Amino acid sequence: MRLSAMGDVAMTVPVLRAFVKQYPNIKITVISRPFFKPFFESIPNVVFFAFDEKERHKGFPGLIRLFKDLRKLKIDVFADLHNVLRSKVVRTLFALSGKKVAAVDKGREGKKALTRFENKVFKQLPTMFERQVKVFEKLGFVVDLSNPTFAEKAVLSADILEIIGKNHQKLIGIAPFAQYESKVYPLDLMQEVIAQLAQNHSNKILLFGGGKKEIEILESLAIPFPNVINMAGKIKFQQELELISNLDVMLSMDSGNAHIAAMLGVKVVTLWGATHPFAGFSPFNQPLENALVSDREKYPLLPTSVYGNKKVEGYEDAMRTISVDSILNVLNECK
Repeated sequence: MRLSAMGDVAMTVPVLRAFVKQYPNIKITVISRPFFKPFFESIPNVVFFAFDEKERHKGFPGLIRLFKDLRKLKIDVFADLHNVLRSKVVRTLFALSGKKVAAVDKGREGKKALTRFENKVFKQLPTMFERQVKVFEKLGFVVDLSNPTFAEKAVLSADILEIIGKNHQKLIGIAPFAQYESKVYPLDLMQEVIAQLAQNHSNKILLFGGGKKEIEILESLAIPFPNVINMAGKIKFQQELELISNLDVMLSMDSGNAHIAAMLGVKVVTLWGATHPFAGFSPFNQPLENALVSDREKYPLLPTSVYGNKKVEGYEDAMRTISVDSILNVLNECK
């Protein structure tokens, strides 16, 4: 069970792929929001159960119904990869019915130590992937992530090819937004990154985002360059996943797009502002040098939060310490 958020749900995919490869006779039922169903459709032995937040599974009575719905599936063990109130209720009901259960340890104390301003403990914490593996270990399944497998690149539909064309040597995705402003690379610097990449006409740069305001900004970024295309609002979510699977590299903030690209086996370059990879949210199977972080000598309180939801006075320009050249160098090395 993992209900949200998008990036966190995407982070379950590499672990489940490893699990089903190593335990081909085990059936997994993923419980999550309906929107995330496409994440799991290509994983063998995995079926998807849609959590109906608005009606059937709403509120505490809805969680009782959810448990009864799941019990009909003859589930033997329950893995809580979310560990929030909703999942705790369902987990407890399974435990009371005699089933073996386990929940993810979110490591809150370590994260507090990493992000506090005084007596900061700046060290790498276990990744979310390692934390999920621990859950399965508690249930009796040792999962090895050292030889990951990914779905094959999707065959792009005629609709997508009509938008992006066929003449490109390198497909570069850029997702320049995040939920919180403190995780977003300054727009003027991102414009420069795009302009530099667009000078190489063998590059095709695809921009990703969502929402009216983001779409307007992405359109303005794309207009000056024939080889830069805004994809936001033009294709369905399933098509977006298919397109991302064909990228050569994705440039993203600390956001869901990074984890979606990584779960599809795409190289990912991430930019970090108020947050930091040490909190355990780096995208799957990516080298450390692909995570470009803000300068901690100039901004010693970094990271200031796990999720980027805390504003710290004087730290508004922290991401300006990530140079355009450093981003371009890493992107150009991703071939």
